[in-house]
Amino acid sequence: MATTKDGLLYYGSLLLVSFICTYLLQFLSKKLSSYGRARARHLPSPPGLPIIGHLHHLLLNSSSFPKKLHSLATRYGPLLQLQMGAATCVLVSNANFAKEILKTQELNFVYRPEFGSPEYNIYHGSDFILAPYGTYWRFLKKLCMTRLLSNSTLNQFVQIREQEMAKLLKYLIKVSEGREFCDLGVPLMSMMNNVICRMAMSTRPWENADEAEKIKKLIEELAVVGGKLSAGDILGPLGKFDLLGYGKKLKKALEKFDRLVEDIMKKHEENTTGRKGKDLMDILMETCNDPSAEVKLTRKDIKAFFLDMFMAGTETSSIAVKWAMGELINHPQVFKKLRQEISSVVGPDRLIKESDVQNLPYLQAVVKETLRLHPPSVTLLRQSNEDCKIDGFYLKSKSRIIVNLYSIMRDPNSWNNPDEFIPDRFMGNTNLNSNKELMEMKGQNFDYLPFGSGRRVCPGASLALATIHATVGALVQCFDWKVKGGEMVDMREASGFAATLAMASPLVCYPVTQFNPIEEG
Repeated sequence: MATTKDGLLYYGSLLLVSFICTYLLQFLSKKLSSYGRARARHLPSPPGLPIIGHLHHLLLNSSSFPKKLHSLATRYGPLLQLQMGAATCVLVSNANFAKEILKTQELNFVYRPEFGSPEYNIYHGSDFILAPYGTYWRFLKKLCMTRLLSNSTLNQFVQIREQEMAKLLKYLIKVSEGREFCDLGVPLMSMMNNVICRMAMSTRPWENADEAEKIKKLIEELAVVGGKLSAGDILGPLGKFDLLGYGKKLKKALEKFDRLVEDIMKKHEENTTGRKGKDLMDILMETCNDPSAEVKLTRKDIKAFFLDMFMAGTETSSIAVKWAMGELINHPQVFKKLRQEISSVVGPDRLIKESDVQNLPYLQAVVKETLRLHPPSVTLLRQSNEDCKIDGFYLKSKSRIIVNLYSIMRDPNSWNNPDEFIPDRFMGNTNLNSNKELMEMKGQNFDYLPFGSGRRVCPGASLALATIHATVGALVQCFDWKVKGGEMVDMREASGFAATLAMASPLVCYPVTQFNPIEEG
């Protein structure tokens, strides 16, 4: 018996010594690895809990995700490390820190982190938005800027956007005649989807409404499922087991999208008659077949690009128009001033056009102020490629960065009355932060970044702005608006972890026709 006890004591002591040695070795290794950065400060963090980290700060109340981030930044500072379960992120909520990351050290932060498990993404490796900064990404960015989304290409599609605008107005006039209410978000989403369908693939919704509607529904499904799968990063290694089934749902939806676009591509190749000019698919397929191209694009790459375009362009633009209309309805003096500007520039006998926007500074100011208060994408995501320091704080390589646009564009140190809707701050005739840089949306003023900044700035910004300006202008020019259930629009933001800043409630309104630009017959 004594022998047994002695053996247990021996092995127990051996195990204890082994544990202590291992701990000391790990401790010394960390100390040695930190040699040379001893003076660097580690990022501050809010109070956390074991295992879940700071998740309780983001889950315990019903406010929107950007407001929760804003609350953390206001309370604990503009540069924070957040531990969300197994995921660690750095929250940047200050224009100076944003400039450091997006400009001063841009090449170290030009990468984007991946969220969720890539094994469920059939386009992994072809995704332009998430692609590493390298030959493939630079090739597609150049193609976007010089051909796909250049001003000359967008100008070729003006007629498509005008036709879809006419369809929207015709629908709203019919609703007005019937003295009905409608959820404005539904026809707006359809219009934006149809515009991209026709520009990208010459899909004609009135000839084959089924294709456009299928794409719209798939994009809506992918936005929901993809967001939930990305949030699964908090489970760490457990996320790979797809415990809630969102990975399988994402893969199934992507496969449906893939089959649909493949079918459209085949029809495109078989039938080249009846199309005037080149659509975006023509340009991409020409590039795919070009033996001298720097990068050999595949059919998978083309489908992935269109998925990115639909995901980034359809919902965000319709949401921006909804926020603009909500603010205008709740601020009747601003609405009146905008209508007067449109009337004085455009006149009483025709509909506003995209070419009029350059002569409508107040319309531009309304859109800029809307995007400041309600940026459709509330965060920019970056990842460091190497160890670095930000304001003396040490950041490891592969650190995930969340640039908090919501807080930056409501910072009281940069904006007077930051939570109020005041388009005049962009007109240059008040002391509400007016300056020449704010008149532009090119990402060079780090207090105002609705489309990002630097190499990763949104390549579709010109298309989004053209559509948003013309749509808001037309809705103000043609209709007065009555809100169902009251005089004010509910401007609360949707809760959850969605990447886009949607309204909590549908924008249900009754349009009262003031000007009918649609010719009958």
